[in-house]
Amino acid sequence: MNIGMSTSCVYPLSVEEGFRHSWLAGFDGVEVMVTNDKRTQSARELLELSQQYEQPILSIHAPVLLLTHFVWGRDPQIKLEKSAELAAEVGASTVVVHPPFRWQSSYADRFLDIVRQTQERTGVDIAVENMFPWKVRNRSMEAYAPGPDPRQMDCDAVTLDFSHAALSGHDAFQLALDFGDRLKHVHLCDGTGPDEDSRIFDEHLLPGEGGQPVAEVLQHLAARDWSGHIVAEVNTRKAKTPQERLSLLTQTLAFAREHTASVPAELVQ
Repeated sequence: MNIGMSTSCVYPLSVEEGFRHSWLAGFDGVEVMVTNDKRTQSARELLELSQQYEQPILSIHAPVLLLTHFVWGRDPQIKLEKSAELAAEVGASTVVVHPPFRWQSSYADRFLDIVRQTQERTGVDIAVENMFPWKVRNRSMEAYAPGPDPRQMDCDAVTLDFSHAALSGHDAFQLALDFGDRLKHVHLCDGTGPDEDSRIFDEHLLPGEGGQPVAEVLQHLAARDWSGHIVAEVNTRKAKTPQERLSLLTQTLAFAREHTASVPAELVQ
């Protein structure tokens, strides 16, 4: 399995800095978060960065965040289709996509059909990511449709995110078991869940710094000889220096290498 790094790990730095940091830290490749940065939307420019920094592009994250609302227009179906076409052009095997927002009702009604048709047309796995309930004034809000949990969706590929699992109150190891062969992609991070005031913070901590069984999931995948990608998606914005940011990334990679190389005997089939 490949262990890569999302370009979002160095946000708000440029996509080139994402490639550079991935290379410096020793990752196997990158996941490109499509943003307002035009280079994240260009196969030619991404391939140039991939060649320059010797970092294969493992996956593309579709522009589904609120801050990327106007990237490639406002139609979420077009955003997903363009992401898959971009992935195919740069040789990435996977597109990460979030479930639709509830207010995207037309897209939500057709979401699973769109995912399957796009996957079949492009040959790229469209891996739906587990999300989490929103809190507004300490009240739960149903932000996603058909919901935040891919276990309830008839899709062929799923992304597991540890920080999102924490916010949902889910055990990531149980999620991995429940996803089964549909699990194609992992966002490597950690989380502690809502704070004592029930406020939601999507922490994306370094693995091992939260409460999720990250090591156990990685060992489980290694024991299965799993063939998907593990992609670091950690928050480094609190780093005070470039050296500290790089250190956080190398720590994340070291954690992944350790727990995919040493598999407990009881997990070996």
